[in-house]
Amino acid sequence: MKVYVDQDLCIACGLCIDICPTVFDWNEDGNAEAIEEEVPEDVEEEVQEAMDSCPVDAIQEVE
Repeated sequence: MKVYVDQDLCIACGLCIDICPTVFDWNEDGNAEAIEEEVPEDVEEEVQEAMDSCPVDAIQEVE
């Protein structure tokens, strides 16, 4: 599983970082970004929760 945060949609609410700091962190522009290229299997549920919880649907799974 791979994910990215669409920088045009992100409103920097920080919810994804609170839910899964292993995969998400702040970037230089103050928005969230995925810091792991490949999501570790043990946090896939947290990443899914972050995706489902994002108020602007900025987190996308990469095919």
